[in-house]
Amino acid sequence: MKSENEERVKSVAPHIPVTTLDVEKRTIILRNQPVLLDCDVAELYGVRTKEVNQAVRNNKQKFPSGYIFQLDQNEKEEVVKIFDHLNRLKFSKVAPIAFTERGLYMLATILKGERAVNTTLAIVDTFVQIRELARTVESLQNVQDGGEQQKGLLRRTGAMLAEVIGQNLSTDSTETEIELNFAVVKIKHKMIRKGE
Repeated sequence: MKSENEERVKSVAPHIPVTTLDVEKRTIILRNQPVLLDCDVAELYGVRTKEVNQAVRNNKQKFPSGYIFQLDQNEKEEVVKIFDHLNRLKFSKVAPIAFTERGLYMLATILKGERAVNTTLAIVDTFVQIRELARTVESLQNVQDGGEQQKGLLRRTGAMLAEVIGQNLSTDSTETEIELNFAVVKIKHKMIRKGE
């Protein structure tokens, strides 16, 4: 009898490259930073969670404080409650490990293979997009007038959101409205994507 994690690993097609959208869907915010949990990292790399955690244990010196952290019970319960795809953690006796951006880069130096390279590239691209989006939103907060500078930043933010969210969509015609709340700034962007 195979475990649920083993079944999930098999469901990830090894011949299909991981995209930034795949990474973005699994990225969550914990302790005020974007992270990927060990089970999601394993799924992206096409290995079992046990193998990811073994790689960390075998290379402890490569994962100092700030690179990874173990979720406490409250954090674990919260992510299980909020994110449906993490429901499988509900009955796990082991607390998940969260990989920060630096931890993911370090993990990339350990895991080998073609899929590992493609997954690492997607992870790097995703975190670059998150950082760029955060900088643009921060710039929006600092703009005093409602003129061209603000309009330009809003267009740039909309383009970045469309790039991150709209990748690999094959549709005839859709209209999507995205609303993001960042402390003092509320961004509302409407995207209309027409089929080719």
